[in-house]
Amino acid sequence: MFEPTVSPRPSVVAIAASLLVLGACQREEAAPAPIPAPAAPTPVVTVAPSPTLDRASLLEAMDLAASAFAAGREVGGASLAGRRFVVRQTFGCGGPAPAQANASEGLPALTWGEGRQSLKLSLAPGDWSQSALIAGDAETWEAAEGFWLARPWLRAEGCPAAQGDPLAQGQASLQTMGLAAVFKEGGSRTGRRNGRAYEFTVRGEGDQPPVAPTRGYRLVLEGRMAAFADGRAIRCRAASPDHRPVCIGAVQLDRVAFEDADSKMLSEWRDG
Repeated sequence: MFEPTVSPRPSVVAIAASLLVLGACQREEAAPAPIPAPAAPTPVVTVAPSPTLDRASLLEAMDLAASAFAAGREVGGASLAGRRFVVRQTFGCGGPAPAQANASEGLPALTWGEGRQSLKLSLAPGDWSQSALIAGDAETWEAAEGFWLARPWLRAEGCPAAQGDPLAQGQASLQTMGLAAVFKEGGSRTGRRNGRAYEFTVRGEGDQPPVAPTRGYRLVLEGRMAAFADGRAIRCRAASPDHRPVCIGAVQLDRVAFEDADSKMLSEWRDG
């Protein structure tokens, strides 16, 4: 005779179920810790160097300075002091002048050599140390040698294309824009010319004289803008309200060179 089966009490069943669940949890592997996302790289901020001033940009800055001076206002914006510049200007576009012609101070010239057997390129800086444009800075600068920017209304570096009009009367315009290479009191004198001209002679092949170029030669002026006592790199003066202001830039001149029309260097002079 079978004995009756007795079902376990609910409390016993609950305890057994808890033990099974606990055992299963203990057998599960621990979940891996989350991998932190890589930190975003710190952005690198770079400041692009100021573009080098060329003939066009420098003449534009001088135009603005002349207009502000005539209006009795200060030139707005940052000073050009410290900016690099490379200015090229063409000369000798009309062919060489006679050998006895005297070049204007501060302007390059192309002349015939003796017997027209050579071409002479020359540039004699002007002595601007006592000029009105340097007045007020004489105690800071021992000397100032000047270079004019010929035909300042022409932004291009090549020869002018306009032809003279015989019906138009008038004299050649005076120079109104230039660069003054300044030398501090007690500073280096290696770059000073002290009245000596930059000169280079072009000779022909064999016994043949050189052919005068139709596109002239290039004068290259290279360096860094300096500053007058007021912190500005450009200064303007005018004889009267009806005269166009004359503006010059103070510079530390590093290099002077002569090039042909294809930018081939013929001769150069470097400071130091």
